[in-house]
Amino acid sequence: MTKLVASVSSGYVACLMVMLIWVLWLLVSRVGATSSLTVYDLAAMRYGISAVVSLPFVFYFKAWNSLPAKRALILSIVLGPVYILTVFSGFNYAPAAHGGIFMNGFMPIFTIFLAWFLLSNAIQLRKVLGGAIIILSAGFLAFSSSSFNLTQSWLGDICFILGGLFFAIFVTLSRLWQIKTIDILFCGSVLNAVIFLPLWYLLLPTGLETAKVSMIVLQGFYQGLIPNLIGLVLIAHASRTVGADVTAAFMAAVPGFSAILGVLLLSEQMALGDWIATLGITCGLFLIALGSKNQE
Repeated sequence: MTKLVASVSSGYVACLMVMLIWVLWLLVSRVGATSSLTVYDLAAMRYGISAVVSLPFVFYFKAWNSLPAKRALILSIVLGPVYILTVFSGFNYAPAAHGGIFMNGFMPIFTIFLAWFLLSNAIQLRKVLGGAIIILSAGFLAFSSSSFNLTQSWLGDICFILGGLFFAIFVTLSRLWQIKTIDILFCGSVLNAVIFLPLWYLLLPTGLETAKVSMIVLQGFYQGLIPNLIGLVLIAHASRTVGADVTAAFMAAVPGFSAILGVLLLSEQMALGDWIATLGITCGLFLIALGSKNQE
């Protein structure tokens, strides 16, 4: 059973699950950011609720004993309020689709160069080409949409690109430090809750009083439990088993995956060019994933 959990196959399954989680997260976050809730409320839910769930495990396993203080600090910063508030702010200026394109799309390129810098992985032309194909294909999906207007969304797109950089750092560190589940619970949830919740309660604006109960429940459940706990654990596992660049490539396929889900579940139509772009994303993903595990 242990061999199965640690196998390469389980890493690819984790990648596929992360793709689905991030597609839904982009939509849920966009809805939340455009509601009466503030981005600070969304961040408070993300850290507060996940910390409540994580705290018993953190105390039982004494997570602070297994992770050096310097690493705990770095992980908390990478997964902390600066990262998530940057991404949530992006949703105030740009549609959810842009998050998939600019945040997830740029991740493979960031990860390839971070893996070269931190993991001493060789920069392979095949992987760079795969990352470039993913970005171009995802960009085509966006530009083919009548709602895409870069002049109105550029600030949000910059936020998404910065968010992609933060997340690429996390994916790479997961591989470098062999980050465990308990480390994520401790740094990504508990430590950030201790830091952020007092600031939110005492100093930051909130829209909780005017928000609908249904919106609070949706955001609290999804932000607090799915991406910040399940998603991060799956990403760390995928990075350990199939590699940081492969994990980032799968996340970059989110725009194409979203389009396909729209066709299958919502009976939406895709033009021939959109299908070609989706195929391009898939080809770019395979260029990065092909043989990566054996070369790291």
